[in-house]
Amino acid sequence: MKPGMSARRHRRFALACAAMGTVLLTAGASAGSAPVWSLLPMPAVVKPAGAGMVDIRAGAGVAVRGTSDAATAAVVDNFVRRVASVRGLGLRRVAKGEPAAVTFDVRPDAAVVGEEGYAIAVDGQGIVVTARTARGAFYGSVTAWQLLTQPGWTRGAVAHVPYGTIEDHPRFAWRALLLDSSRHYQSADEIKRLIDWMSLDKLNVLVWHITDDQGWRLPVPAYPELSTKGACRAAVGNDSEVSGARSKPYCKVYTAAEIGDIVRYAAERYVEIVPEIDLPGHSQAAIAAYPWLGVTGRRPPVWTDWGVSPWLLNPNAKTLRFVDDVMDEAMRLFPSRHISIGGDEADKQQWNASPEINAQMKALKLADMDELQGWFMQQVASYLVEHGRTPVGWDDEVAAGGALPKSQVVMSWHGDHDERVALAALRQGHDVVMTPQESLYFDHLQSGNPDEWAGPPPEVTLRQAYDTRVVPPGAIAEEAKHIVGVQAGLWSEQMLTFAHMQHAAFPRIAALAELGWSSPDTHDWNGFLARLPADIGRYRALGIAAADSAFAPTFEVSQEPGGAFRAALANQVRAGDIRYTTDGTEPGATSTVYTQPLTLPAGSIVRAATFAPDGGALSAVRSMALDEATLWSRDGATLETCSGEPPSRLQGAAPAHGPSPVYAVEIGNACWMWPAATMQGAQRVVVAAEKLPWRYGDEARGAVVRASDGVDDAVEIHANRCDGPRVATLPLGHASSAAGPVRRQARLATPVAADVRALCVFATGDPRQGQWAIGKLSFLK
Repeated sequence: MKPGMSARRHRRFALACAAMGTVLLTAGASAGSAPVWSLLPMPAVVKPAGAGMVDIRAGAGVAVRGTSDAATAAVVDNFVRRVASVRGLGLRRVAKGEPAAVTFDVRPDAAVVGEEGYAIAVDGQGIVVTARTARGAFYGSVTAWQLLTQPGWTRGAVAHVPYGTIEDHPRFAWRALLLDSSRHYQSADEIKRLIDWMSLDKLNVLVWHITDDQGWRLPVPAYPELSTKGACRAAVGNDSEVSGARSKPYCKVYTAAEIGDIVRYAAERYVEIVPEIDLPGHSQAAIAAYPWLGVTGRRPPVWTDWGVSPWLLNPNAKTLRFVDDVMDEAMRLFPSRHISIGGDEADKQQWNASPEINAQMKALKLADMDELQGWFMQQVASYLVEHGRTPVGWDDEVAAGGALPKSQVVMSWHGDHDERVALAALRQGHDVVMTPQESLYFDHLQSGNPDEWAGPPPEVTLRQAYDTRVVPPGAIAEEAKHIVGVQAGLWSEQMLTFAHMQHAAFPRIAALAELGWSSPDTHDWNGFLARLPADIGRYRALGIAAADSAFAPTFEVSQEPGGAFRAALANQVRAGDIRYTTDGTEPGATSTVYTQPLTLPAGSIVRAATFAPDGGALSAVRSMALDEATLWSRDGATLETCSGEPPSRLQGAAPAHGPSPVYAVEIGNACWMWPAATMQGAQRVVVAAEKLPWRYGDEARGAVVRASDGVDDAVEIHANRCDGPRVATLPLGHASSAAGPVRRQARLATPVAADVRALCVFATGDPRQGQWAIGKLSFLK
């Protein structure tokens, strides 16, 4: 369930698909279809009239027919505010009978599907949104807002909306994001902003991961030390950038008032807040506050590492009373019908070593510790059921061949082997939420671009998210009915800031929205790509700092005979117009469109960005110098790992000015390969590197220690393979972790020979004493 682990545990998720050509982003059109509205998620039925258009101007009226209760009024007021703030059109509420350009008709007998369903008609009467409930009206209002923000819209200008009709309702009841506030904390205002934004993609559940080994953030008055001790950890590594100093602990906890405000705010946007209190593992912070909750009686620190901690709750009666008290407080603060109790990644080494717990297991006539965990979780689940709540938890015990409490909704994160674990949970009779780590863990890297932000491997690209399999192969129709939804994870081990959270979530959240809301009959990657630019424009207008990884131009540079350089440009999704310049200016919507590889003289600089058909930018500008220095240099992110495993991207220490460096490294194995290295005649080498704090817990078992010729660590470079001839040694000195990057250079004993076709680069020393990472490797004459 949790990232922050090396690719040893997570093998690369490969999509078996044919290579795609460039997709033309005809606004609002699927491949081969006529243009339609750019709506996302795609509604169930969309019928453009083909002729006619209604104009919505500033000052236009908004009316309510049918039910005019407080909930409906709040939906309409929210719509009016959103149109004013984003679209720049000040609409006004009008009384019944007065002319209105937009009408909300809310009636219990409305001809729509379910409480979340709605219909929209656009004709000479304006825009009419019909729904049975205020909830359905809310989702209709989101689509109406999208109709006013079609490609090419200008703030404050008249909105021209073509005639047509829409009939819509969701595919799944559970359309969720999981937000981890334990590893790194988000303020109440930031969480409210996320709730607002996710509701505009028609997501309706926020699973709030509020307790873990690294911090207990839920206030429980009966146990005050959960907040004073369990919420505070030492400020290791980048945490000091948030706490203010290495000597100042990372201490964060929410107040009951903040939680109440978040819950009310979410309810107004029809988002259910589901608290997650992870049990019996991921509990080191609780045991740090109250050691009697653990097995050994010792007080551990609140964990500063990532991964799987061995500190489990003691499954005895005293602990169960504590858990009941915590659940009572959770039920008081959160009116949600669901409460998540975790149940994942329970490392049972302390249980196995305890005579007391072995005796308990035998007294209960249980076969093993997995069954004891099942018994413990059943006690917790039964308590929730007795109090009218539905327990939710992870699929780990199913993956281990065990059983979960019958009442539990299962979040299935083991997506390997054709979703076999989800299928097993369905066949045990559980409702299942599909949240495979391979395609819906949004903290994972979304590209291999050199400037990609920090995150664990493997990559979860926009396409992989969109193509998530939500029904396991082999599930019969009756079993498939128990798939209640989809969920993406925002695990925050490597996400220190809310800006990083936005980068991770958007625009992949649009793919999640379509999985959760839209009918499988409308699933169409090219159609999604065509509609996405309009949504990216809306994100920009809302102030969301969405990632441009899917559209960012990449460069493949080579030297031609005669000295000229060849530059081939592409982007991940092979869509949009890549426009470029070579004259030093920034590319814009009218710059030259890239159509084929460029041949340019040495010393040229190519600047490129991707644009939508309406001229909206889909990526920031990237640039590449075409010279020998480019060919003889590599960013660490472009090197391969020696093991072939995909690397993590780890954030370095923040500099005095500018963004923090991010390094590509296999955790526990500071070794890289530069294949097809051609720098014959090079005589000097420069390395930029940084020693990062070790925070990887159970990954220590697989750490690779390399001996050094000297006292201090060094970077060694070898020809062709890691045991090949040594090309250079660059002593790194006695660098400390989190001290920032160091730069070392050396003259080669002999110039690089013609038979050197690859390079192996590794750092000596023990990575558990500090993980070395390469920022850049450059050869010079």
